[in-house]
Formats: sequence, C-alpha cells, structure tokens
Amino acid sequence: MGNNIGYNSAMRISQENLDLIDLFIDGLWLEAGLSKNTLSAYRSDLNRLATFLDTKPLISTESKDIHRFLAVLMAAGNKASSSARVLSTLRRFFRYQIRQNLMQTDPCRDVLPPKLGRPLPKTLSENQVDALLNAPNIESSLGQRDKAMLETLYATGLRVSELVDLTMLEINLDVGLVRIVGKGNKERLVPLGEQAIDSIHHYINSARIEILKSRTSDFLFVTSRGSGMTRQAFWHLIKKYALLAGIETRLSPHTLRHAFATHLINHGADLRSVQMLLGHSDLSTTQIYTHVAKERLQSIHAKHHPRG
Repeated sequence: MGNNIGYNSAMRISQENLDLIDLFIDGLWLEAGLSKNTLSAYRSDLNRLATFLDTKPLISTESKDIHRFLAVLMAAGNKASSSARVLSTLRRFFRYQIRQNLMQTDPCRDVLPPKLGRPLPKTLSENQVDALLNAPNIESSLGQRDKAMLETLYATGLRVSELVDLTMLEINLDVGLVRIVGKGNKERLVPLGEQAIDSIHHYINSARIEILKSRTSDFLFVTSRGSGMTRQAFWHLIKKYALLAGIETRLSPHTLRHAFATHLINHGADLRSVQMLLGHSDLSTTQIYTHVAKERLQSIHAKHHPRG
C-alpha cells in the first residue's frame, strides 16, 4: 500500500474503486441532496483511501487498513478534527456498501475517532488582572461595588452565576470565607483574600448603603433598583472595564475564573485543592489548567533560559 494519499491522486485509483465512489456520491446526491462542496469533500476523502489501498478494492477494506490509513493522515499533519471527519465519511461509505449487499461488515465499526482534545480556556496574565481590578472608579458607589465584585470573583474563582446570587448570609468577612451552593446543590467553602475582604468591607459599609438608600435586600451585590444583579449585566461591566484597562484579549464570562485557577497552579497549588475551590466534581475537568500553566512555563523557559 502506498503512503501518497494526496487529493490529486485519482490517476492511481483502479476503475473498480472509481466506479464504487461514483455510485456512492450519486446515491448521496439523490438521498440527501447534499451540496456540491460537501459531495466534493466526500469524494476527496474516498480518493485518498483508494490511493492508500493501491490495487486493493474498497469493498475488501479491513479494520487494520482503516487504522493504518488514519495513522498516515495524522503523521502527515492532519488535525484530529480533520481525521474524525474523514472517518465519518468512511463510515457512511461502507454502510452504503452494506446496504447494497457488496459488503458484510463495516471495517470502521471498531475504529474509534481521534481524540479532539478540549480547547484551552482563555485567561489573563497577572498584570492584566491587576489592570482590570483597578479599572473601576472607586470614588463612586457603583464603582466600589464593581471593584468588590471583580476582587471577589478573582479571589474565589466563583462562576458568575454564583457571584451574582451571593447573599449577605453566605459571606463571613471575620473568618474570610464564602459559602457557595454550586452545581448539583453541592456546598463548598471558599476563602477570600485580604484585598477582596477589604473591598467588600468598604462596599458594605458605604457604597451598598448608598445604592440601596432606604431599601433592603438579601443580595450582597445590589443594583440601583435594590435587586440583585443579573449575569448579563455583570458581563457587560466586565467588558467595559476590560476596555478601560486596555485589555484586548477576547474575554468570556469565565475569564477571571480561568485566571484564578491558572494563577494558583502557576504559584504551586496542587490540582486537588484547585478542584475543590472551583467546585469541580471530576478532577479531569480541572486538569485543563495544568496545560495552560505548562504552556506559560514553556514560554518563560524559551524566553529567559540561555539555551531556550
């Protein structure tokens, strides 16, 4: 079998295999009405397999052939997502051949798709976080509130929904803890840092009273209407302060949560502790942050090591 599986290899494909591919593409067009571009992609994938098989008929393909073919694709630089798409094409092709009674078993049946991997979460550097936390104007009551919210979010790694739902009873500034009831109704205690405690203390004793006026509220962070803040409203605030701080990185509602976890691991926190603080039920969810920290360490090494 050859390893030349480029897209322009149809000249090396046997007439038998070309006919099988043509019949399959015609069947797809009739059954599913797929676009010309989609049909072209299917044909290209099958041409590559047929070229790889060389003189072997497509209807004689075995599971080991599929494994070798995918391995060659990956070695040639195919991304996992591209190889997964090719495998999807092959599954559809061989199932069609089974329906046509040209094959008995699907050679792709026991072939697992390549692991796509999880995208690394977007995060911020420590300098960027400092700029973001210092962006609110603490001369105003709303600025003090926003400062306290940002400090709390970064200090605790809370989800935004957990932050805006915080009540006065769930925070204890004397011992520096926040009690959170997170996903699955699971409760966890998360420590507050000194700066977050100071910001919340100033907000509660001054800005919160001014914002509420004569009203009362169970929510820790309140709006000028006396109600709790929505996730959407706070998300707009984060984007506003990121702009003021000169942060061009595209943010998500979880950006400070990601920064919290990444910076903890960068400074030596163990994975199990970070898992507990984030409220992850599965350690594998937390492990993504070790990859972020690893990338940062590799970057530092390459930049500063004399032989980097």
